[in-house]
Amino acid sequence: MKLTIIETGLFKLDGGAMFGVVPKQMWQRMNPADENNMCTWSMRSLLLQDGERNILFDVGLGNKQDSKFMSHFEPHGPFSLTESIEETGLTTEDITDVFITHLHFDHVGGALKLNASGDLIPTFPNAKYWSTKKHFDWAYTPNPREKASFLKENFVPLADLGLLHFIEEEQGVRLYDNIEVFFYHGHTKSMMVPTITTPKGNKLTYCADLLPSIHHVRMPYVMSYDIDPLQTLQEKKAFYDRLLSYENSYLFFEHDPVHPVGQLNLNERGRYEINVVSPATLKDL
Repeated sequence: MKLTIIETGLFKLDGGAMFGVVPKQMWQRMNPADENNMCTWSMRSLLLQDGERNILFDVGLGNKQDSKFMSHFEPHGPFSLTESIEETGLTTEDITDVFITHLHFDHVGGALKLNASGDLIPTFPNAKYWSTKKHFDWAYTPNPREKASFLKENFVPLADLGLLHFIEEEQGVRLYDNIEVFFYHGHTKSMMVPTITTPKGNKLTYCADLLPSIHHVRMPYVMSYDIDPLQTLQEKKAFYDRLLSYENSYLFFEHDPVHPVGQLNLNERGRYEINVVSPATLKDL
């Protein structure tokens, strides 16, 4: 098994939206905002190579949206999804599975691209794309709060082409023998959070938007984007209890602008905290 960080790029989101009810004077020290109150965040994917399977977890924003849309989020940085994959020695055609935690545009936008004729085609033509039926239906007929985050051009063509497959929704269901999937409903309906078990018995959890960065570890740090913040609080507590029950557990942060990997710890004051771990640790898991 081989685990590799796939950087797809950086973008900006409103700091108040990302930190919810937490006062700016507190979160500003964690991720300083620009003059428009926008903070920089990562869109970080994970590649799991395991035998004949090359599994990609989330695929970033992509580059097919128009300039007006992009101007709201200011995508930038030296990274791109395709180039990052090619740096591993693979091509987009080598990806066998794309695991989509949820269908918000910054997690699924890279699943499709425009060809020379302006038609939408799958970025990974040989892959199975994984979601859930409940979440797909939720995204297809979105509520007003999430409507701007669910762009049908990002996921409906996958279903039309027969590339979208649905994982059975049950806590602890497995995609494959070494990938256990858990479901959370506070951020959006039926968001999937996978935990990978390595051959050495270590656990690596791809946090998606349940824990977007190391700065969100404290319980009140819940994004304003979440559809049910109180449920997120309950889900974070259950999530932490599960992580602490593992002997060797690591976290992968999709949106943290600096730190991809960390470990959860309960300090002497009874507060949850993240111990930052070198990204090189992934090679030894």
